[in-house]
Amino acid sequence: MSQNDTSQGRRLFWRFWACASGFWNRKHARVSWALTVGLVALALAQIAVQYRLNYWNRDFFNALELRDAARLWEQAWLFPPLAGLSILLSVASVWGRMTAQRKWREWLTKDLLAMWLKDSRYRGLKFVTGEHQNAEYRICVDARISTDAPVDMALGLFTAITGAIVFSNVLWTVGGNFTLIVSGHQVTIPGYLVLGVGFYAFAFTTATIFIGRGLPAVIQSENQAEAEMLAAATKIRESGDEATPNEEALAQRTPVWLALRQVLERWRQLCWQLMRTTMVSQMDLLLAPVFAWVLCAPKYLAGTMTLGELTQAAAAFVTLQMAFNWVVDNFQRLSDWRAATNRVAGLLLALDQVETNHNASTPVTERT
Repeated sequence: MSQNDTSQGRRLFWRFWACASGFWNRKHARVSWALTVGLVALALAQIAVQYRLNYWNRDFFNALELRDAARLWEQAWLFPPLAGLSILLSVASVWGRMTAQRKWREWLTKDLLAMWLKDSRYRGLKFVTGEHQNAEYRICVDARISTDAPVDMALGLFTAITGAIVFSNVLWTVGGNFTLIVSGHQVTIPGYLVLGVGFYAFAFTTATIFIGRGLPAVIQSENQAEAEMLAAATKIRESGDEATPNEEALAQRTPVWLALRQVLERWRQLCWQLMRTTMVSQMDLLLAPVFAWVLCAPKYLAGTMTLGELTQAAAAFVTLQMAFNWVVDNFQRLSDWRAATNRVAGLLLALDQVETNHNASTPVTERT
C-alpha cells in the first residue's frame, strides 16, 4: 500500500469517526454508555465462567484418571450450573450487542439523512468530484455495516485481550518450564506452552495478513458494483410507465447488464480472496489442539503432568490461541468494515464539499 493510500485511508477513517462518535457525546450518551459498560461487564463475567470451566475440565479428567467415583459425581453435579450460567450470559450478551448496534445505526442513519437532505445537498453532489456515487446505498447498507461490525469487533477484541491475560497465567502455571538437552547442555524454557502458542498465533496471523492484504479493496469494489446495479435497476423501474421506443428501452437496460457483469466479476475476485484466507483459518482451527497435545505429550509421558492437567492445558492453549488470533478470525469482518466506513466517509466528505460550495456562493449579507 502506497503512502498516498495510507494517508487517504486515515483521512476517511477520521472523517467517519468524527461523525459516528457523536453517538457517545450527545443526547444518546446515557443510553450508549450504559450499553457499553453493560457489554464490558458481561464479557468479564463470561471470561470468569470460562476460567472456572477450565479448572472443572482438569478436575473432571483427574477424577476419571484416578477412577474416583465420588469426585467424578461431584464434578458432574457442578457442570449444569456452570453451563447454565454460561448460556445465560451468552444470551444476555447477544441482546446487549444487538441493541447497541441498532441504537448506533439509528443515530448514524438519521444524522446522514439530515446532512444529505439539508439545503437539498443531494442535488449538489453531482457537481462534486470524488467517490460518493449511490448515496442511498451508502446511507442504508454501508451505515449498517459500519455500525454493526465495530461493536462485534470491539467486544471481541476486549474479550481476546482479557482472555489472553487470564489464560496466559493458566497455561504458564500448568505447563511450567520445559527442560531439554541440546549438544550435551541442559536448556530450560520457562513458560514454554505460552511461548509455543505465541509462536503459533504469530505464524498464522502473519500468513492471514499477507494472503488477505487485498481483501478490503475487493470488498469495496464489490459493494460499489452492487450499488451501481441497484441504481440502474431503479432507473428502469422509475421510467417503466413511460412509452419509449424500443431503442431507448434497450439503451436503458444496457447499464443493468454492464453493472451485472461488474458485480459478477467483483464477486469472482472476492471468492478467490476468501478461498485463500479460509484455507489459512481452517488450517489454524484444525492444527491448534493437535499442536497443544504435541507440546504437552512429553510431560504427560514422563509422569510430570496428569491427564486432567493435559486436557486443561490443551483447552487453555486453544482459548489463548483464539485470543491471539483475533486478527485471523476477524480479518474478513474487518475488511468489510473498512470498506463500508470508507464509503460512508466518502459521502460525508462530498457533503462537506457541497456545503463549502454553497457557503462560498451565498452572499455574505444573505448568510448573516
